[in-house]
Amino acid sequence: MEYIYAALLLHKAGQKVEEANVKKVLEAAGVKTEDAKIKALVASLAGVNIDEAMKKAAAPVAVAAPAAGAAPAEKKEEKKKTAEDEKKSEEQAAAGLSALFG
Repeated sequence: MEYIYAALLLHKAGQKVEEANVKKVLEAAGVKTEDAKIKALVASLAGVNIDEAMKKAAAPVAVAAPAAGAAPAEKKEEKKKTAEDEKKSEEQAAAGLSALFG
């Protein structure tokens, strides 16, 4: 995660997100670096518009908040359905038993 933070910090500061810069930021923060992870990060961010990606990543958070408020109502409905389903299951089980005896 610290590798991503380093890339975001560089981007915010207007610096290029390249291997040498990412390594400098991580070392300045006291993080033990791995060259393979740095290379993978820089390669995966090549051609990515970080500003646009941040906007897209922030959008679902605003949408998820109203959905969380609706969850308790859904749980109540599920409980009602569960009680109805149990009653039907008991009736079906009783009907199956009567078939055994007659």
